Amino acid sequence: MRTLMSALCAVCVAATAPRAQDSLGNNRFALRDIFELQWAADPQISPDGRQVVYARSRYDIMKDRERSTLWVVSADGGEQRPLTSGGERNETSARWSRDGGRIAYVSNADGASEIHVRWLASGVDGIVTHVEHGPSALAWSPNGEFIAFAMFVPEPVKPLVTLPAKPDGADWGPPTRYTDALVYRRDGGGDVPSGHVHIFVVSADGSAPRQITSGPFDDGAPVWSPDGKTIYFSANRHPDGDYTPLNTEVYAVPVAGGAVRALTTRDGPDNSPAISPDGRMVADTGFDDHHQGYQVTHLYVMNADGSSPREVTPNFDRDLFAPSWAADGRGIYALYDDQGDTKVGLVTLDGKVTPIVSHVGGLDIGRPYPGGSYSTSHVGRIAFTETDPDHPADVAVTGARAGSVARLTRLNDGLFGPGGKTLGAVQEIHVKSSFDQRDVEGWVITPPGFDASHKYPLLLEIHGGPYLDYGDRWSAELQQYAAAGYVVLYMNPRGSTSYGETFGNLINHDYPDHDYDDLMSGVDAMIAKGYIDPDNLYVTGGSGGGVLTAWIVGHTHRFRAAVVQKPVINWYSWVLTTDLSEFGLTYWFTGAPWTQADTYMKYSPITYVGNVTTPTMMITGDVDYRTPSSEAEQFYEALKLRKVPAALVRVPNASHEIAATPSHMMVKIAYVLAWFKKWQRAGAQNAVGQR
Repeated sequence: MRTLMSALCAVCVAATAPRAQDSLGNNRFALRDIFELQWAADPQISPDGRQVVYARSRYDIMKDRERSTLWVVSADGGEQRPLTSGGERNETSARWSRDGGRIAYVSNADGASEIHVRWLASGVDGIVTHVEHGPSALAWSPNGEFIAFAMFVPEPVKPLVTLPAKPDGADWGPPTRYTDALVYRRDGGGDVPSGHVHIFVVSADGSAPRQITSGPFDDGAPVWSPDGKTIYFSANRHPDGDYTPLNTEVYAVPVAGGAVRALTTRDGPDNSPAISPDGRMVADTGFDDHHQGYQVTHLYVMNADGSSPREVTPNFDRDLFAPSWAADGRGIYALYDDQGDTKVGLVTLDGKVTPIVSHVGGLDIGRPYPGGSYSTSHVGRIAFTETDPDHPADVAVTGARAGSVARLTRLNDGLFGPGGKTLGAVQEIHVKSSFDQRDVEGWVITPPGFDASHKYPLLLEIHGGPYLDYGDRWSAELQQYAAAGYVVLYMNPRGSTSYGETFGNLINHDYPDHDYDDLMSGVDAMIAKGYIDPDNLYVTGGSGGGVLTAWIVGHTHRFRAAVVQKPVINWYSWVLTTDLSEFGLTYWFTGAPWTQADTYMKYSPITYVGNVTTPTMMITGDVDYRTPSSEAEQFYEALKLRKVPAALVRVPNASHEIAATPSHMMVKIAYVLAWFKKWQRAGAQNAVGQR
């Protein structure tokens, strides 16, 4: 007799098998097309602004993983050529030397990740390191003689016990794991190894790297002073750093060797140091920590010795990240999200923020999250990853004329260009929350071939975080749902970022609660449009969206089916099993669970499982340490004990980022669609038919 899982697998194949065209002639985006996607990452513009080197990424269908090679494209939109070859290697972290004549990058071409340098005039490539652990965060010295980088340094562990030696050939199984650390495992990384990340310097011509920081701390990306004598970085070097996870500082260390000196002392994060062109000032980002769930990240400047620190943007109510000084030293570029749109802005030293480019992003292939990067040249030109709902990240640059932008790559035109796959159309909506009439922004994806005179099923998809935002960005997963015939609604309910600190903190110590009202108001607004079948509503979400999906089915019976992905179901058990224990206890609650169990359980979806009648599937990764599998399993077992239709999908070797591999992304999408199809209202049929 087939199990429920195997039966659902059969449904998955039937529900999601690619078809050339639907009944209206639309060539739809199918599951296997995910392997055809390409995207640009980490665009680095040359000092003279004439060229951009970037990582061109794709999925390897045979190895089920991401691959990236380096390409160079002319900033005038002309020549584009590969800098490195393909195959099973990965090349990342390309960085120009100050004179533009060389590019340093990390490659695993010879099996291990090493720093390479390419001399552009001759095309000669040299390996400059031979290290045991992968280098990252490359930074050229101003004179081009050295490259600084960060690298993990292992530390031996003295065993607590000594066992008798085993006989030759004996198999006593894997070794016992012992720890006395607060943070002993990380999602996506497994057990935390013994050791720390430190900063090194190596000759650009190749030599033995020299370690310049040490100690029981993890040090951040190195940044050179203009005179090449000092390296700045951010880290949490406090003795109790595990118990104060956000309390980073900016540090300085002499390149020639010497003591590490803290330049900041605030209680709160100080991150991403950037040095002014004349070396006199340091910019960084952070906030004064008030232990709120959401706190806006501001821009600060101080003298290079740490004196006279001041906040530059006290009145700018958006998070600022990744600061980079303008070449003339009169302003600082930074990323920020504004109402679901990531922008690069120029911040003057008196706090005025002027947007320069928008639609930065496209690096989250699955869902429409923020995530993009940019770089600046000596002539003021900016390169960045540009996205829209119809494509993942491409390379774009600012033009000679103020406000002009040129898109340099179109990596997916073969897939989505003329004659290619038809995507769902995306439109912005605004609704008033039934709780307090507050404006809430969202987006709607209609299926290819959409006809407003017909009735469609509605799929509400909820973002995680919860302090994150969705936007009008590329999303493979949501486009797959639209291709299957659903109108997809995704929103930024209260608590979402990019709308200011007040909006974000509406869920501070009150999550989930009235964000539920925001989402349901969006569903009601969609039904009012006339093309949604009110008896054919579905809901899903992951992480924080999984919390809200489980909360929704415990508070309403309106949805025909739900898929709860990688959720928190019981805040009491979560805060004691997650890899973010101290963070959750400090920022999302006001005390330990054993001192306020009623509060923890008030906001736990498991408390309301007795109300659930909606057929509910749980999806979890087997090695998820952010929201451990036991959370989903609690809800599943409770539903089964109550004889509510339920299913449990456990994705093998998957962390919290279930869609980290393309096959797992396909699995997640396929099971969501199969479960919804299984519980679809009898006789329901939308205008384009079900896949």
